[in-house]
Amino acid sequence: MLAFARVAGNRLNAWLTLGMAIALGAAVFWLPVPDNPAPVSATGLSEQWQSTQVERLQNELPGSDVQPAVVVVSRDDGAPLTDADRAAVTTATGTLAPLAAGGQVAPQRLSPDGTVALVAVPLAAGGQEEVVDRVTELRAALAGLPTDLTVEVTGAPAFTADLTKVFEGADTTLLAVTATVVALLLIVTYRSPLLWMVPLAIVAATEQITLRALDTIVPAVGIHLAGGAVTGIASVLVFGAATNYALLLIARYREELRREPDRFAAMRSALRRTAEPILASGGTVMLGVLTLLLSERELNRALAVACATGILLAMASALLVLPAALVLLGRGLFWPFVPHVGSTGQEGRIWGRLGAAVIRRPVPVAVLATLLLVGLALGGLGSRTGLSETEQFRVQPEAVAGAQTLARAFPAGTTQPVAVLTTPDAVRAVTAAATDVPGVASARPGAAGSTVAQVDVVLDAEPGTTASDRTLAELRAAVAAVPDSAPPAPAGVDALPGAVVGGTVAGTYDSAEADARDLRLILPLILLLVAAVLVLLLRGLLAPVLLVATVVASYFASLGGAWLLFDHVLGFPALDSSVPLLAFVFLVALGVDYNIFLVTRAREDARTAGTRDGMLSALRVTGGVITSAGILLAAVFAVLGVLPLITLTQIGIIVCLGVLLDTLLVRTVVVPALAFLLGERFWWPGRVRAD
Repeated sequence: MLAFARVAGNRLNAWLTLGMAIALGAAVFWLPVPDNPAPVSATGLSEQWQSTQVERLQNELPGSDVQPAVVVVSRDDGAPLTDADRAAVTTATGTLAPLAAGGQVAPQRLSPDGTVALVAVPLAAGGQEEVVDRVTELRAALAGLPTDLTVEVTGAPAFTADLTKVFEGADTTLLAVTATVVALLLIVTYRSPLLWMVPLAIVAATEQITLRALDTIVPAVGIHLAGGAVTGIASVLVFGAATNYALLLIARYREELRREPDRFAAMRSALRRTAEPILASGGTVMLGVLTLLLSERELNRALAVACATGILLAMASALLVLPAALVLLGRGLFWPFVPHVGSTGQEGRIWGRLGAAVIRRPVPVAVLATLLLVGLALGGLGSRTGLSETEQFRVQPEAVAGAQTLARAFPAGTTQPVAVLTTPDAVRAVTAAATDVPGVASARPGAAGSTVAQVDVVLDAEPGTTASDRTLAELRAAVAAVPDSAPPAPAGVDALPGAVVGGTVAGTYDSAEADARDLRLILPLILLLVAAVLVLLLRGLLAPVLLVATVVASYFASLGGAWLLFDHVLGFPALDSSVPLLAFVFLVALGVDYNIFLVTRAREDARTAGTRDGMLSALRVTGGVITSAGILLAAVFAVLGVLPLITLTQIGIIVCLGVLLDTLLVRTVVVPALAFLLGERFWWPGRVRAD
């Protein structure tokens, strides 16, 4: 820790540190940006999953570079389409031919009840921007239809275009809202018109440097950098973590300024005492997010690299750049509450009284807190998991509205037929087997090549629902059992057991299965890693086990509490299948931070005062800063709600609630109560004796 103490040990070192930081930060923006690798698949899953296998095999089919956009036409009043309406649709269909791949558009199909007309327009596949442009042109070409008709474009290209559009400007909005929230909380915390500007400027610069570094680092390690979700989560994580570390350092620096006349000596002392908990905290978060490298999803692997990079830069800004800036600006930065030698701080009175109340009756307090956590956790017993594609957006785009209109008049799976890949010789048998599966609305032969053929299957149920998943599983079993139906295996796969089922619906199903597998693998691993860091930091076994248990309890409580909010207030239909894993990773990694800040200070003070008085002193001294840090981190993650996807909103709310529980209940009540009850045994088998 002496190395960190030297960066602001005198005026020259502080200036050199700031100069090097500015130079390195600027150099990041000159780093080369490698080509972003193509995604491993539309779902981000590897070739061991059937949806990816089908995606690879479809490249061998004629017309594989074509995606159908679906034009859905209905009357505003919901009545059946008139002859004039259908004639207008036919006329419009003719004008769409120049936009269609191959220059031809199939005639319109009318629903059985006559209320909806469907026109499939084949669009040439391409990059994201090209798809957006083609869908925009298609929608503009339909603007001439009668005003009493509702015209909606849906299908895979339309979903891609709408998802791209809802993220337009999201990064700027997220940055502005996050910076505003952090600025307000820093002003309230420091009650100074000057001090808040320094950490905010450094944290904002760190966030921008991180986002630019990700453009180089993530593609360089061979992972596709998907925008939006990855950069949004990385951004709020850097803002939250870097500000937390800044709050801890500034609080200790202010404490040392009351003892030490030389501000450089005060900063050296503050760094020696805060570097260890900050490094332990940041290391825990980095280890936690890096477990996502084992995920089946490429998006999670990108998050692992992005978040680990962000935390590393956040620690560097807190331990190198911020100390240099603070000592150069002097004590006056704290005006009007300038910490002078011998002055007494007012920060710990409330927390000291709370700790005294807990120490008097630790058992009832611990029991009541535990009951509250258990009660919240029980709220999640009826939670549902799995969102359909039309349920992903908080604000309904046109593609979703079109799919819902279509589902009311046609089988719900019409917009996203399931693709079954087999051999040309087995097409008839596979089609018959698929038709016999309960829940299949229709099955008919599709495109065929020399070695691979496709059967298009439409399901009765809406994609992503339980009924759809059940039909898909039965369909896979039925077509795989057809003799000699296995197509040639794609690269990376030894052999296929029979005909394989893919498409968007199957990709959603496989993603949910992959998320379940990730939970079983990553959850115990991250707990072991966090426990190992705590054992090394606290040099004991019992305290780390108790701290990990409290964080896990707050996770389940936040999941249950959040589900009550999602179900009864916000009306979300279900949790996205990826949310429990990501929420767990962030909550366990971040939630243990506050325990680290509290318990490392308690261990330090226990050397002279004993465990009970040491914990009381630590609670009094760190209570204000940890509470401020927790509220700030919770607010920053809640800002994810400004982004348009329900998944990000759910992650933000769960982490927000979990951090608040960790900050205001677990760290304030449960952990001190455990330390008061156990006394010196809290550090078992280590021992911290009072001098």
